[in-house]
Formats: sequence, structure tokens, C-alpha cells
Amino acid sequence: MWRRSWVQVGGTHGFFFVGMCYNSLENYYHTNFSLMQHHKYSLSDIENLMPFERDIYVNFLVNYIEKENARIEQEQQAYSAKARRR
Repeated sequence: MWRRSWVQVGGTHGFFFVGMCYNSLENYYHTNFSLMQHHKYSLSDIENLMPFERDIYVNFLVNYIEKENARIEQEQQAYSAKARRR
């Protein structure tokens, strides 16, 4: 009769491989380097993150940097406006 068979496609390795297929190897190393040099993460901390955790932390960092850049730009515009009034 009918027989059920379970086929395991890659297990967790396959899951995380598919999960990171959008990220090139060059981008992976570039991001790791940036996290270590500019934001003082250790390589072991970065490598011990699950891929989705890494994405979350990188997204948090990108949002923080964008907000800081916007704040700095506003301060510079305010300073320039003050300087023009003088």
C-alpha cells in the first residue's frame, strides 16, 4: 500500500543557507569587518549569532545611524541658519 517517507532537506544547514542566500559572501565579510572596526563587536560574538539575529542587529544599527545622521544634519542646518543671520 502507501508508504510515508520523510525526506529531510538539509536540516538546519539547509534552512540557514536558504535564509542567507540574499547576502553575498563579500557583503557578509564587509559587514563583519564594519561591525568589528566601527562598532566594537568581537568576531566571536558576530559568528555566534543566528542569521536572523544578525540581520536584526544590523537593521537596528542601520536605523540608529540613519537617525544620528539626520540629527547631525539638522544641527548643522540650524548652525548654518544662525551664522547667516549674524
